[in-house]
Amino acid sequence: MRKLLLLYVVAGSSALLSGCAASSGGPMSKADKRFARGEFETAIKMYKADVAKGRNIAQANYRVAESYRLSNRIEQAEGYYKAAIDGGVKNGDAPFYYALALKTNGKLDEAAALFDNYVENGKNRQLAVRAEVEAKNARLSKDVVAMRNRDQVTPLDQVNSESSDFSATIMPDTKELVFASGRDGKKYLGNGQGFNDLYAVKFDDVEKMTGGTVRKLEPIFNTEDMHEASATYSPDGKTVVFARSNSGKKKGYLSVDLWASYFRSGAWTEPALININNRTADDFSPVFSPDGQTLYFASGRNGGQGGTDLYKATLGANGRFSPPENLGDQINTPGNESFPAIAPDGTFYFSSDGHPGLGKLDIFMVDKGKVKNLGAPINSSGDDFAPYFVSKNTGVFSSDRAGGKGSDDLYRFKRQTYKFVTFYADGTVVERDDKTGKVAPLAGETVTVFGPNGQKPQDITAGPDGKFSFKLDTAATYSLVADRPGYFTARNSLTTVGRTPPQEQLTEDMTDIRIPITLTLTKIVKNKAIVVENIFYDYNKADIRPDAAVELDKLVQTLNDNPKITIELSSHTDSRGKDAYNLALSQRRAQSAVDYIISKGIDKARITAKGYGETRPVIKAAKTEDEHQRNRRTEFKVTRIDE
Repeated sequence: MRKLLLLYVVAGSSALLSGCAASSGGPMSKADKRFARGEFETAIKMYKADVAKGRNIAQANYRVAESYRLSNRIEQAEGYYKAAIDGGVKNGDAPFYYALALKTNGKLDEAAALFDNYVENGKNRQLAVRAEVEAKNARLSKDVVAMRNRDQVTPLDQVNSESSDFSATIMPDTKELVFASGRDGKKYLGNGQGFNDLYAVKFDDVEKMTGGTVRKLEPIFNTEDMHEASATYSPDGKTVVFARSNSGKKKGYLSVDLWASYFRSGAWTEPALININNRTADDFSPVFSPDGQTLYFASGRNGGQGGTDLYKATLGANGRFSPPENLGDQINTPGNESFPAIAPDGTFYFSSDGHPGLGKLDIFMVDKGKVKNLGAPINSSGDDFAPYFVSKNTGVFSSDRAGGKGSDDLYRFKRQTYKFVTFYADGTVVERDDKTGKVAPLAGETVTVFGPNGQKPQDITAGPDGKFSFKLDTAATYSLVADRPGYFTARNSLTTVGRTPPQEQLTEDMTDIRIPITLTLTKIVKNKAIVVENIFYDYNKADIRPDAAVELDKLVQTLNDNPKITIELSSHTDSRGKDAYNLALSQRRAQSAVDYIISKGIDKARITAKGYGETRPVIKAAKTEDEHQRNRRTEFKVTRIDE
């Protein structure tokens, strides 16, 4: 990912020089000099040659790893850090960066263990603080890896090149997409690629971002031996702020800074440094707020949380910015935060490797005060950064993920915002009056909830009005039981399976759906007949039909729920046919039902069969078929209640 090369263009050459000399204990080699100048691509080749010749192997492997890390290719550094550590390299920070390489390559458990070890034993206390955060993030990242959204990601192949292409914005007046690219630049020795310059393309189809011809911005914005990137325009298109490195030729002035140009009298002014730069640190990735009054940017200045932090500064009436304000530890971490962005709806986005993520830089949003990883497919195991929104849910971001044309590529994204549903059970416990059939709420009744997948049952107490409520899982089925001495156990079930509305029918980001359910307790009265509904038999037969079995299973449940009762199950016929025949038929049918219930595990001592034929009609002078049907019934009554 070439955007962070801005951080290493002239990366503290005096510190690197002293570090090389100290590590070798003698004069610097040619490879060390290249490394000290930030010419990492050349240094890598030289150090690898030293390893092949058996020359200072551990230190050379460490320098290869460091060269990859400092040119933002830490995923390639893993094996070299390991070889350096196994070879006894004398650098106490090597285990930390080795763990960082492991994390980048998705080896989260191994990385977490090494970070934990560094917290306990590392000598660099600043890195130890970061190691503690990294260990936690490596473990939390497992949940992020499991995330996958329905967002759409498409490469901008008509814009991308074999070089690095990243950090897009829209020029307000021409509606051109402006981005950084190393496609035509002079070779940069830090990574062997071209220096980054600013380019623009006006799409033939703006909505689909297709067609058009890429052009290089005016020479006033681009230089031969410096990097330019991350342009941002004021809403009126009259001001542009961008990041520019210098060549390193000017002693004491080595940082990446923010520059501004103004459109006046039909032309852009010569870019000049703006007043919020820090001369001892890198300032980069600027972005204007939608109203153009606030500039957000990243900086490695002292006083932050560590690494690079995000800051904001307000534009005054005099054209100068207020002193920068750090965005705080909710967003900033001991890692690196960069590339802020603000969607049209005001949502704040940024890139970070300090929050739990999928690999290197991920894109995050601040949602209701909390930092949220966007997950795959927008984020990947590579660097994903610099989002720019052209509408609430669409825009462009940059990534060096596998499958692209170059080191960094531009990708179009469309966020598929998912609306969430939360289910609740709204229950009521009632008692049925045996005489009137009316129901009344029961206060303080305990309801046992049996959840899905073997979850431990939970008890809920109904309120004074018999009401109770609890949250439900999506696509799950529950069984609810209320049990009171002297009453039949009340049982009911509910499910959320198939009850989630389609996304297009949901109008809110969060929707509560409440499912009513009632548990009815009925007193047990001895010798009171209770009809078992829907028990039908084929003509002149006593076999249990499948539809009757469903109803008898409910009676089995009643007997299981109420283990102290003994019942008589009776069968009745209508008055048509001979008395003796009806009596025998009803006895066979009652016995058939009892045999079925016993087959389900009920003790045969708890149930007896009795056929009454036509001797106990509900309607004595039945004439219609409906009246005869009511007389053809199956009943049960409680004959004994054990104490």
